[in-house]
Amino acid sequence: MEEKIKIGLALGGGSARGFAHIGVLKVLEEAGIKADYLAGCSMGALIGAFYASGGRIKMLERFSRAVDRRNWVDLAFSRMGFISGKKIEDILYLMTRRSAFADLKIPLAIVAVDLYSGQKVILKEGLVSRAVRASISIPGYFVPVEMDGMLLVDGGVLDRVPADVARQMGAEFVIAVDTGFYPESGKISTILDVISRSFDIMAREITRNYLIDADIVINPDLAGVAPSQFDKAAEAIAIGERAARDALPRILEMLESRGALA
Repeated sequence: MEEKIKIGLALGGGSARGFAHIGVLKVLEEAGIKADYLAGCSMGALIGAFYASGGRIKMLERFSRAVDRRNWVDLAFSRMGFISGKKIEDILYLMTRRSAFADLKIPLAIVAVDLYSGQKVILKEGLVSRAVRASISIPGYFVPVEMDGMLLVDGGVLDRVPADVARQMGAEFVIAVDTGFYPESGKISTILDVISRSFDIMAREITRNYLIDADIVINPDLAGVAPSQFDKAAEAIAIGERAARDALPRILEMLESRGALA
């Protein structure tokens, strides 16, 4: 019998829009499509880390609907950002079951960017919560993370949807989830929206280049969810689920043609 090919998932950034990844994972799981590798950036890193550590989708869904900014926003007295990130890192530590990368049930790579070198950094060692904290550090919003002589910020600066990283990990079939750029959504009302929109504009062309490494890209239509609207988690999850169901026949067809469902 032909050996099953390795499947990789690349989960992109998008702040509150990233909750759509939960809906995508739910549909893939129901269809029996199991990831052999996970690569995540920003919110995709957070969702991917929870999933890779053995967390259940239903639990993550419940958690996302109960998100209260007061639980994770801790104001910082720093010139490098106004949220220190200590609270959210503590939450991430518990969400990922205090895991190091070596403890994970699914191999995971997390993307960040080093401000000193200007290079993309792929994190695959140490505490998962620390790596996620680095990957979600939106410049100007979160205080950057100091790690091994680097000053790390959100991976979306250079690689918002790390399909290339999933491929480098060994994936032979890559499913990417891009929460997208919506120039006409008009929902810009907070500093997070301003920063996120600026990132999206900068990342458009870069993302297209990296998505060449994806076999299929799921694009949930999240125009109605602003990056700052964490209260719309349920809506984003439902949109992700619909997009995944729409893409599922094509995914199954492609996987079957390559012996991945044997």
